[in-house]
Amino acid sequence: MLHAVGFTRADFAKSQVGVCSTWSQVTPCNVHIDALARHAADGVTHAGAKPVIFNTITVSDAISMGTEGMKYSLVSREVIADSIETVMGAEGFDGIVAIGGCDKNMPACVIAMARLNRPAVFVYGGTILPGRFQGKAVDIVSVFEAVGQHAAGKLSDAALADLEQHACPGAGSCGGMYTANTMASAIEALGLSLPNSSAQAAVSDDKKEDCVNAGAAVANLIEKNIRPRDILTKKAFENAIVTISALGGSTNAVLHLLAIAHAAGVKLSIDDFTRIGKRAPVVADLKPSGKYVMAELVKIGGLTPLMKRLLDHGLLHGDALTVTGKTLAQNLEHVKDYPAGQQIIRSLDQPIKRFSHLVILRGNLAPDGAVAKISGKEGESFSGRARVFDREEDALSAILAGKIKKGDVIVIRYEGPRGGPGMREMLSPTSAIMGRGLGSDVALITDGRFSGGTHGFVVGHITPEAFAGGPLALVKNGDGITIDAKKRTLSLDVSSKELTARRRSWKPRTPRYVRGVLAKYSKHVSTASTGAVTDA
Repeated sequence: MLHAVGFTRADFAKSQVGVCSTWSQVTPCNVHIDALARHAADGVTHAGAKPVIFNTITVSDAISMGTEGMKYSLVSREVIADSIETVMGAEGFDGIVAIGGCDKNMPACVIAMARLNRPAVFVYGGTILPGRFQGKAVDIVSVFEAVGQHAAGKLSDAALADLEQHACPGAGSCGGMYTANTMASAIEALGLSLPNSSAQAAVSDDKKEDCVNAGAAVANLIEKNIRPRDILTKKAFENAIVTISALGGSTNAVLHLLAIAHAAGVKLSIDDFTRIGKRAPVVADLKPSGKYVMAELVKIGGLTPLMKRLLDHGLLHGDALTVTGKTLAQNLEHVKDYPAGQQIIRSLDQPIKRFSHLVILRGNLAPDGAVAKISGKEGESFSGRARVFDREEDALSAILAGKIKKGDVIVIRYEGPRGGPGMREMLSPTSAIMGRGLGSDVALITDGRFSGGTHGFVVGHITPEAFAGGPLALVKNGDGITIDAKKRTLSLDVSSKELTARRRSWKPRTPRYVRGVLAKYSKHVSTASTGAVTDA
């Protein structure tokens, strides 16, 4: 059978390397990855091993956003990890190069690598270049926010259509420090990608070379018997948390790093993000809270100069092993600093924010934790009155119709891992809030998730979720809610006596799906505070 797919007799004496491609035409993040997989296969061949390319699925978060289809997004992480494990396990490959380009297939690749524990290198498909609209750089989030502007009468039909057509000019992942670029950076900081793999344009000679080098690197790892769990140590996860904090990365990194750690057998909890965040400043002025896109960071040197700065300031563990076969400190030894005068990465002595923007909150609304993204521009506390919605669509309709007012705390519940199911991202409502000019006047809390493109006063991953009877299920319209980033609390201004009375009258909801992948996921998924994994 292998002769029929191109093996020669000599190939059977070589190590076999699976090259996992997440190619599809579903999304620009992955549309070019078939070509990248062939470059990686060339690297494997030149290193004396035998490549075998295979595929897995991907879904587009942005296209499914705000619809029932978004419930499959986080579920796809598990499906992809399971499928990679299945192929690798069945075929007995000695190592793997996995190439991912979108939010969920990237952590999924790494989860599979950790489970399999065979020599592995991850390659990021690369960032998209910015589009141009009315003389300004734009991206996919610009379109989501423009929907709110359009609803407020600030943008015409023709202008919105023009923006839609120019926001995504070609292949590559969403351009800001959204989830894809955040996870690419986190995976590099974990040591599972080659240096600067996370900071290259999707369509570039650098990305082709990165793929070829990754193919050679996995052959070297096989020879040296260096495996993912040798690299995925607690120190590696601490390096990743510091790095994504410095970049102002997505809240989804909390969910995905917890899941990767679970697969690797590393004890990591949401409280580690608090502990490490106290020494991890935000220094990157990147979208969504900042000005610049990833392509501009690529032009000034990418991620490695920032990691060198973090290392020199004692914020990274330099002795952590990486897929080069060398330590992080050895990889960064000869890295040059950013050019003088650049405005994208600030000095560590003059950060945008002294501590991490990823804030873990607890309180009577989130006894087991919640995740807030506090850039500092929103302020550090918000108090208001609850406006309660049991579906994302209902909240979005109210926002676009102008029914949300200053001082409201929008509550979107029954959107958690089990209750949704699938823990949808709330980019549509949060972008509509920004587009209507309410970004500093309104907060939004949910047991769902947020896109990496979300900014504003938002709290997600509230645990226990409403479907499981968490306190979020007991909130009523008009209840007072306070978010305090300094005290790290999320509080409902209702007495414990009243909450007890409300709990007596609360009834569990019937699952929304009883068959198929969403039903299976709902039955097996863990809480958001433990990574929403399905093999706990």
